[in-house]
Amino acid sequence: MSASDDRLAGYQHRRQRRLRSLPRLRSTATRPDSPVWYVADELLVVEEDRRHVERYLTGQRREVTALGDEEVVPGLRRYFATGLDVPDTVRAVRGGAPRGATVLCPNHVFLGTPFNHGGPCGPPVPASEAALAGRPSDDDLVSVAIVDTGAWVDSKLPAGYYRPGAVDIETETDVDNDGLLDGDVGHANFIAGVIVRHAPQVELSVLKVLDTFGVCTEDQLVRALGRLDPSVQVVNLSLGGFTEDDLPPVGLRVALENALAVPDRVVVAAAGNNGNRTSPFWPAAFAGAGHAWSDRVAAVAAHDGSAICDWSNAGPWVTLAAPGQDIHSTFINHDEFFPSGWAQWSGTSFATPRVVAEIATHIAAGRSPAAALEHVVATAGDTFDDYIGLS
Repeated sequence: MSASDDRLAGYQHRRQRRLRSLPRLRSTATRPDSPVWYVADELLVVEEDRRHVERYLTGQRREVTALGDEEVVPGLRRYFATGLDVPDTVRAVRGGAPRGATVLCPNHVFLGTPFNHGGPCGPPVPASEAALAGRPSDDDLVSVAIVDTGAWVDSKLPAGYYRPGAVDIETETDVDNDGLLDGDVGHANFIAGVIVRHAPQVELSVLKVLDTFGVCTEDQLVRALGRLDPSVQVVNLSLGGFTEDDLPPVGLRVALENALAVPDRVVVAAAGNNGNRTSPFWPAAFAGAGHAWSDRVAAVAAHDGSAICDWSNAGPWVTLAAPGQDIHSTFINHDEFFPSGWAQWSGTSFATPRVVAEIATHIAAGRSPAAALEHVVATAGDTFDDYIGLS
């Protein structure tokens, strides 16, 4: 086994150990390339359909606790019932409710790959320092939100690229106390660097939702999207996951409906790194879901310069591809592991900010966010397998 293989195996082992430490994590995985993870005993329910769920739980002699019966965001509630069979409950309520699959879903858990869901494909490796282009001016900056890990303060990306008071700071690097950096430490920093290297005329905000191992629940992601400042024009989502029945997760549907109620905004999401070409990966797959706002969501696969990366998810819901193999960007300053403060990393996580940067460039030139996204897709001049893309 090569040194790189050893590093990847160690990375995967540490993620598995982290997941085993989460006692309420459950899975309905039936295929290795499309695992479905969720929180035990919890449901996300559309507000107007909550009575269907309550009637079912009452019939099962399950009392909904005060903890579980809470508003996540307007239009969405979180329920908790100890000992609940979540998949069976979802199927039963959907079967008896007039609006079926749009009523409720498990509280999904989204994880970083290669272990499971969207995020980086393997661990970062140290890289040499590179130049950053200076920002042209502080006028007419494009507002970009990175919903991800927190941002590590000690980084080569100058603080001036971040919007004052709009950055959730990362405070941990080794939550499992094994003497190594956690798997997704610096993920947001790396994404920020990719954006700035290609579009320096941006002002970045960072909303922390993933922990340092790249784990979040659907309700946490919904809440984070609910915190977007009204001025945000482009949202970067380098995360996601699968659902058991391939249907859209209800919580994320509500969250994106709310987020895209702001007319001057688009969302760019990673296609994920499971090598899956058949199952939709959410939230990226909302780009092909046929909602009124789906044309303002872009799903991004990764290519290696000649073809779609074998580890990249893809499917008819993918909007375009972008470079995702061996990307070079700012990371965290770490004397032992990353002395240069730069890293090389691969994943659809890092193809996504390349598209974000291209959109931001056209917004800065005077296009609306929706028109900028449309222009980027229309002028993507390269093809990777069956997908248009950026070089």
